[in-house]
Amino acid sequence: MARGNMPRQPSRSGRHEGARRLRGPVPKTSPSRDSSGRGSSRSAKLPAPKARAPKNASPKTTSASGYDPLAPERVQQIIAGLDQMYPGVTCALSHRSAWELLVATILSAQSTDVRVNMVTPKLFAEYPTVQDFAALEPEQLQPDIYSTGFFRNKAKSVVGAARKIVADFGGKVPQTMDELLTLPGVARKTANVVLGTWFKKNEGVVVDTHVTRISRRLELTKHDDAKKIEEDLMRIIPRERWTDFSHEVIWHGRKLCMARGPKCADCIIEKLCHAADKTWSTVEIHKSATP
Repeated sequence: MARGNMPRQPSRSGRHEGARRLRGPVPKTSPSRDSSGRGSSRSAKLPAPKARAPKNASPKTTSASGYDPLAPERVQQIIAGLDQMYPGVTCALSHRSAWELLVATILSAQSTDVRVNMVTPKLFAEYPTVQDFAALEPEQLQPDIYSTGFFRNKAKSVVGAARKIVADFGGKVPQTMDELLTLPGVARKTANVVLGTWFKKNEGVVVDTHVTRISRRLELTKHDDAKKIEEDLMRIIPRERWTDFSHEVIWHGRKLCMARGPKCADCIIEKLCHAADKTWSTVEIHKSATP
């Protein structure tokens, strides 16, 4: 038989040329070849490629589904847990008047409340009134507050505040945020401590190192600037709780939620915390929840 007229033979796979192809898109990959170098129909049976998860996708966990760290229900649970752990706590700085609290708060910058409480009893015994402080020169006060650190600047602030209070406010610590902020050495943190603790006025949230650290761990804020953190907290914490919340978080930072080695296993609100630096956890960890 002439070579050119040889009849076509069926393929070994049992499929004839011209057979209907499977519906659906043909994979773009090159067809596999058998040992003879011929194309194989096995490429049509390749499974569809698995869909890749988008970058930065959340892990597939039930707790992450619909998770909102600022949900009112979650914030209320955090507040309730802090209330349970620290009932009735207040400012740890020893004081008997608004002036003594103002001085103690100024001295507490970059220092501990324990150290300040060791210094102030003798200080207030030697200078009982705001007028006594106003009569001093900063250099005279420096030896008495040396152990609190930054004693030169603190001495200037305390004496300057005393003189301003005597000259402009009749010797009484002012009771408004705007007036307090005119005093040397007084920023929002100090003003919030005095207004909330002594005058029982919720004008803001005290933001110190403890509040900054814990608010970020609990994902109540993403900022590290005290002013922005305070604004975030004031939006989600009920106003009547601003002062109590501040005190409770500060105590929490001292007792359990320390900067290093937090005692997560002893924390009532552990299940609400997804902090990346937890030492023990029953919930998923969020990499973005960092102090």
